[in-house]
Amino acid sequence: MSDFLYDKLRKDHIGGVNMSNLPEELKYSEEHEWVKTEDGKVRIGITDFAQSELGDIVFVELPEVGDEIEADEPFGSVESVKTVSELYAPISGKVVEVNEELDDSPELVNESPYEKAWMIVVEPADASEVDKLMSAGEYAEMISED
Repeated sequence: MSDFLYDKLRKDHIGGVNMSNLPEELKYSEEHEWVKTEDGKVRIGITDFAQSELGDIVFVELPEVGDEIEADEPFGSVESVKTVSELYAPISGKVVEVNEELDDSPELVNESPYEKAWMIVVEPADASEVDKLMSAGEYAEMISED
């Protein structure tokens, strides 16, 4: 194997985790949510790893616009053919947008966890909470230990 290919494989996989499925610009929680900061607000969804562990998603329950969410507390749930799993807020704040498309198309969580299947947008109570979340590399190490 060429050095280039070896380096690329090593870089793309940490502890058996495919890093190409972990966008570097996002932050990650221990509960498998991802966070993207945009213009002072935070977009939240679940990771590719989480959706693959859950299996086919058949229902997504999300909060309403205007609801307050609390870091490390449930804010909704996803139901798959295997189980129902709570969604845990990676930060505290006020919900300012909800992805209504998931009502009719919950399968988007499986098909496009980082693009089309974002779940909520939050106005953070404390923007510094985002800094406490994991980088893609840290998250990859955590899930490779599972």
